[in-house]
Order: sequence, then C-alpha cells, then structure tokens
Amino acid sequence: MTQAPDDLRAAPGGAPRRHDREIIALALPAFGALVAEPLFLLADSAIVGHLGTPQLAGLGVAATLIATAVGVFVFLAYATTAAVARRVGAGDLPTAIRQGMDGIWLALIISAVVVAVAIPAAPALIDLSGSSATAAPYGVTYLRISSLGIPAMLVVFAATGVLRGLQDTRTPLYVAVAGFAANAGLNLTLVYGAGLGIAGSAWGTVIAQNAMAAVYLTVVVRGARRHLRGTRPQRSRGGARPGWWESLRPDAAGIRACARAGGPLLVRTLCLRAILVIATAVAARIGDVSIAGHQVAFTLWTLMAFALDAIAIAGQAIIGRYLGADDPAGAAAACRRMVQWGIASGVVLGLLVVVARPLIVPLFTSDPAVRDVLMPVLLIVALSQPVMGVVCVLDGVLMGAGDGPYLAWSMLVTLAVFTPAAFAVPALGGGLSALWWALMLMMLTRTATLGLRARSGKWLVTGAVRA
Repeated sequence: MTQAPDDLRAAPGGAPRRHDREIIALALPAFGALVAEPLFLLADSAIVGHLGTPQLAGLGVAATLIATAVGVFVFLAYATTAAVARRVGAGDLPTAIRQGMDGIWLALIISAVVVAVAIPAAPALIDLSGSSATAAPYGVTYLRISSLGIPAMLVVFAATGVLRGLQDTRTPLYVAVAGFAANAGLNLTLVYGAGLGIAGSAWGTVIAQNAMAAVYLTVVVRGARRHLRGTRPQRSRGGARPGWWESLRPDAAGIRACARAGGPLLVRTLCLRAILVIATAVAARIGDVSIAGHQVAFTLWTLMAFALDAIAIAGQAIIGRYLGADDPAGAAAACRRMVQWGIASGVVLGLLVVVARPLIVPLFTSDPAVRDVLMPVLLIVALSQPVMGVVCVLDGVLMGAGDGPYLAWSMLVTLAVFTPAAFAVPALGGGLSALWWALMLMMLTRTATLGLRARSGKWLVTGAVRA
C-alpha cells in the first residue's frame, strides 16, 4: 500500500522529539563508522603527500579507481540494511539474519571477479585516467597492492548492512575506530620506517581492511548463532533438522534475490562513481598541480559527505523499520525531521571549512602552487555542504524505503547534466575552481530530483517486503 502525499507534511504530535532520539541513537555511532573510509584516505594522503607531488598525484588517481571499484557495490550495505530493517519491523528476525548472510556471500563472489580484473589491468586503468608520466608509476603500484583489500572491503559493506538493519550502529563504530588507528600506524611504519614509499601506504591499508573484515565476520556469526538457535527451519531431504549453522552456508536463491534487489542501486552508484571519475580525469588533464589539489579537496569533501551520511544511515534503518511495521505516517515524519538535521549539519560543516582553511591546506602539501589552487576550491566545498546535507538524507530515506528504481533514474539524469559541464571546463580554459562549480551543479540537480520524489509520497510502501 502507499500513502497520500499529504502525510509527508503532517507529522503526528510529539514525533519530532521521538525521531530526534532515534536519529541520534543511530546516527552518532554511524558517523564514526562512516568516516573510517575517508579517514583511511586522509591518512594515506597526509603521509604520501610529503613524499612529493607526483606521489600524491598518483595516489589521487589510484585511490579514485579503488573507491570506484569498491563503491559501485555499496548496494551490498544499502540494500541489506533496508531488507533487514523491514524484517525487523515486521518481527521476523530469523529471516532478517538469513538475508544478511546471503549478502555477505554475494560480496565474496563479486570481489573475486573484481580483483581478477583490477590487478592485471592496473597500468591501462591509470593511463585511461589521464595520469601524467611522472605520477603514473606511483598510481600503478598503489592500485595493484590496494586491489588485494577489495574482498575485505566488500565483506565489510555487507556485514555492516546486516548490523545497521538490526539497528546496531555501535559495533561498526568500534571496528572503524580500531581499523583507522591500525591503518595510520601501519602506514607510518611501512612508508617511512621500512622505506617502502607509496607501496607501504597501500600495504598498511590492506592489512587494516582485512583485520576489520575478520572482526565483522566474527560478530555476524555470533549473532546468527544467538538469534537462530531454537528456530525451526524446514526438514532436509534426509529428514534431519539442520542447525543454526546451516544458515551460514551460501543459498543460491537468496544470493540471486540479493543481486536483483541491488540492481537499481548498482545503476545509481555507477552513475555517481562515473561523475567522480570524470571529475578526477578532468582535474588530471588540467595538470599535476590541479589533480594534487583535487585529491585533497575531494578527500575532505568525501569526509564531510560521509559525516552527513550518518543521518542517512539512520534513515535507512528507521524508515525500513517503520514501513516494515506498517507505519507510513511515522516514516514520513522521520523523513521530514532528518532533512532538517541534514541542513543544519551541512551549515555547521561549511562554516568549519571556511574557518579552518589556513590550517587544513598545509597538512596535505608543502607545494605553494597546490596551496594556491586549494584555497578558493575549499570555499566552494564549504558552500556545498547544506545542499549535500539534503542530498544525503533523502538518498538514505529512499534507500530505506527500497525505492531503488527511482534512485537509478534520478542519477542517470544527474550524470547527463554533469558530464557536459565537466568536460567544458578544460575546453574553455577553466581551472580547478570551475570544475568544482560543475560539481555544485551536480549536487543541485540531485537535490531537485530527490526532493520531488520525497514530496510525492510514492515511496511510502509498507510491508515486510516491498511489493
């Protein structure tokens, strides 16, 4: 069933305070977990940046490719969160756990294919990204080594989705904090202590990522044992009743169902990653100074986007639970409240960037040319934050509602708007600031398409499974 659009603007009495408590309880721990990925890259950038501008430029291109190779499969987290949360709202916890395990197996299958392609194709991928001759060798080295961490990263995606759907964002926080600390320590030791250079940075990150995946798998297996013990699955052909551990085995039908549910989100994410890759390629063609500056600006922008996405993660879990429990009015009220939180958080982050610019830039580069291009770009980054707050929240709300087809369509529109604007920058002699104004246009386009859907109320479909 669907709910009329008017319900989106008619919150029940007392809902704001109740939703504030729900949002804070899930978003604060999610914030810590979400910023782990950009903090990994921040640590890499800060450490590698002092090796030289070519090394930082190579890292910028390679890191974008790794983020693309992994990020396109973020549906492993998003789709799993929504599906598990709906089951939790409907009171069907055993099925929720089994869906989560299917997502983890799908992550392992996908990662095997991605690694097999990425390692031999590294030189060609770096070349296609427009990297200069001086930066390319460093990019190839970082890309090949970092590819070994892809299975761990995808497992972390899927396992995180299981825990978020179960309304647990604290465990991912603890794992993320430990992983970031290990990554920073390993990078410093291997880059400078062992003298491995940019290769040491890649190896440090791979080791930290695999340790995080091992912890997540341990937590999920323990959760399955706790929640599935005592359930009564159907008898097998031999007549024996399988135990809880049977739910950990791969199920072909369940894996296919996960893949189908994630299909539209894969299209949505491919479009978003295409936008980010295009932006990096354009910056690389402008020159090494621009790509180095873009790497720093993009890393900071990503960090703040993940911070704002903490509210969206809370939204996925909350919206899925409300719709699974047949409460569209509660879901609509939560959506409205989360948008307010997103705008306010974006304003605060933007002001922090403006104030901290003179302190931020020297942390990442000692090159005066890179510093000069970064200062005006960070003003654009600051201005974009309130817009980004709305985009992140509405994206999360629609994911929690399982509204993947609309998200795919809206990102196709956004890609069509951004691509000509980005390629016009070098053609017209524009610099890095012009490229970031094109990225602002991209964010405004996403705000318009997502806002129209949110106001329509067509995403308010209830039930344990979205029909």
